[in-house]
Amino acid sequence: MPSQAEIFQKVSATLVDALNVEQDEITPSATLQGDLGAESIDFLDIVFRLEREFGIKIPRNELFPESIFQGDPDFVQNGKVTEKGLSELRQKMPFADLSKFEKNPELTAISDLFTVEMIAKYIEGKLKVKN
Repeated sequence: MPSQAEIFQKVSATLVDALNVEQDEITPSATLQGDLGAESIDFLDIVFRLEREFGIKIPRNELFPESIFQGDPDFVQNGKVTEKGLSELRQKMPFADLSKFEKNPELTAISDLFTVEMIAKYIEGKLKVKN
């Protein structure tokens, strides 16, 4: 199995290609949308490229849970993610650091959860299950 550093390196290279950004813009804490300029259409491309790069299957909604982004009323009310929504995020995204987000769960801030490091952790978890 590749090391954390190798996984991060491959994730970085994938994002450089997918988002047409410079390698030095890719840091562990860089957010896909805010820092790297990803748009929702880019997420499909990123998932496809990661699947190919690592030889894994990434089920729809697993890496980027759409039910929350689309403002499902069970999960989002008045622009904030509900307790049920937070529970859904914890379940769907055990690889994400939700500690800061939970203090102020604004829907607009959810994109900040999607960092380069989060994707690398997700991939690492998928590879452990696969092997």
